[in-house]
Amino acid sequence: MKLDGKVALVTGAASGIGHGIAKRFLEAGGRVVIADLTTDGSEKAARELAGPSSAIGVAMDVTKEDAVNAGVEQTVKAFGRIDILVSNAGIQIVHPIEEFPFADWKKMLAIHLDGAFLTTKACVKRFYPQKSGVLLYMGSVHSHEASPLKAAYVTAKHGLLGLSRVMAKEGAAHNVRANVICPGFVKTPLVEKQIPEQAKELGISEERVIKEIMLAETVDKEFTTVEDVADVALFLAAFKTNALTGQSICVSHGWHMS
Repeated sequence: MKLDGKVALVTGAASGIGHGIAKRFLEAGGRVVIADLTTDGSEKAARELAGPSSAIGVAMDVTKEDAVNAGVEQTVKAFGRIDILVSNAGIQIVHPIEEFPFADWKKMLAIHLDGAFLTTKACVKRFYPQKSGVLLYMGSVHSHEASPLKAAYVTAKHGLLGLSRVMAKEGAAHNVRANVICPGFVKTPLVEKQIPEQAKELGISEERVIKEIMLAETVDKEFTTVEDVADVALFLAAFKTNALTGQSICVSHGWHMS
């Protein structure tokens, strides 16, 4: 599937899943804006992936409306339009709920949900007049399932399903579609950080965290890869019609089947 010069804004794209999606979009003939917290990080990733005619980096704190709006304006200034949003920026903080600091709860929801809301709001103002656009939200199997220690993360990822479904309905009149990608555990630095944290909180070995918690419900005890997720993102971004809208696609080695 090809993107034929379409312009994608990918948040949290200096590393991990976002970086993999940016790379795949470029390979498919797209142009990409890599948005991350720092200018240095985003511009470095853009340089590594492609030249300035195909990829640029912008600094964007997705919890700040002014920063989001400025990043969208930079996108349009650089490439003349915007066609695809991949709302991917995210973090993970784990605690049992009785010990979960309220500040961490608010931080998690701000990055995952406020970030999705603010980037959506800014992008649809460009999508609607051009009568086209794609909204992709990075959910998780935790958009459908629950795990101990992840009250804020599970709540946020469930919330993205609601936002996407609303946008599928609101966007339909403007030929804008919205979908959620729901990966299983992908062995990025974000997940690798969780393994010792969960081992400590649950009082079990790191090996047991991987086998009994992270991969227990998969059909083959395998981690999902960044490339798996990027391929699904390209499929949804390049899909030709609104036949696929308001959906959540699980990429999880069978952990969640829907």
